[in-house]
Amino acid sequence: MEWTTLAGTGLGAVVGVGSTLLADRVRWRRETGERDRRERRELYVTCLTRYRLAYEAMHTAATAHRDGPADRRDAAVREAFRDSACDEVRENLLICAPEQMADVVEDVYASLRELLEVFAAGDPALDTPEFQEHRLRHAQAVWAARAAMRAALERGAR
Repeated sequence: MEWTTLAGTGLGAVVGVGSTLLADRVRWRRETGERDRRERRELYVTCLTRYRLAYEAMHTAATAHRDGPADRRDAAVREAFRDSACDEVRENLLICAPEQMADVVEDVYASLRELLEVFAAGDPALDTPEFQEHRLRHAQAVWAARAAMRAALERGAR
């Protein structure tokens, strides 16, 4: 057997194995990236949904106890917030999401905590322009978070 035939066969085997390994690596990176993006999207949706449910539960509790004793309204609003599991989903997101999401998530959470205090105190009243300012600050924080989350997911898709 000539050495050129042997060298050609060996070179062909190396090229074949190398190209297979490279193709597997590319496929693995693509699949991992897509899985990570799906997980982040689910985490973002869960976080914003929990924040929305917390807002609605606190609003309902504050409205239901509007005319009652202040301590009962305070307790009902705080219980509604605790039951929403916002703290758990926030911590999960802060640990699992990319670091650039921390600020926008914290802004939404801070505005929600501000609303918690407003609802618990009953001041300002829910039908006043002052309350609407608090609500608008929260809505703006949510809109900014959505935009940042969408941009992060789009960057991950490329």
